Amino acid sequence: MCKAFVFDLDGVITDTAELHYQAWQRMADEEGFVFDREINEQLRGVSRQASLNIILAGHKLSETRANELMERKNSYYVALLNTLSPKDILPGMESLLLELNARNIKVALASASKNARPIIHRLGLTALFDAIGDGWSVSRSKPAPDVFLHAAGQVGVNASDCIVVEDAQAGVDAAILAGMRVVGIGPSERVGHATWRFDHTAALDLSNILA
Repeated sequence: MCKAFVFDLDGVITDTAELHYQAWQRMADEEGFVFDREINEQLRGVSRQASLNIILAGHKLSETRANELMERKNSYYVALLNTLSPKDILPGMESLLLELNARNIKVALASASKNARPIIHRLGLTALFDAIGDGWSVSRSKPAPDVFLHAAGQVGVNASDCIVVEDAQAGVDAAILAGMRVVGIGPSERVGHATWRFDHTAALDLSNILA
């Protein structure tokens, strides 16, 4: 039985990956760190701190210095977010959210992003979510299951009755650890261990999932 859908944000509801890349690239260029799109792919679905650690590649910084770099990157990213609007919702996702609402299936967000709420607001989707779990909600980010369990608790649904929609390997791993079934969006080498897999959001077939 499915009583709730729990959605990741980046790469599922909207694609802010390019904005993250531009913000990290600007910070890395300013600091002389090696960073490119291949390294950026490793940041998919992980927290800001874990992303910085990947970019640092073993280089040690003080906590104060690391926090300064993360805040600088985030300021660049937040400025780029001002360009988002409903036109940036990924194909098929708004109609899917509307259908879930019509079916009285709970809808929650579970994102590592600390900017999840303003992003959902800029997309015009706030009213379609019953709960939002984000980077402020839990201390451990994906692949720990915490944000998914938090989201399930917020809508009052058991983990086993939740279906997660994710595009990152770390997110699929986290959802499985939470005891939830998972819809993977993307190539099989990244999300092939999900319960169901679709190449892109427009291909997501709710009737197939709920059959």
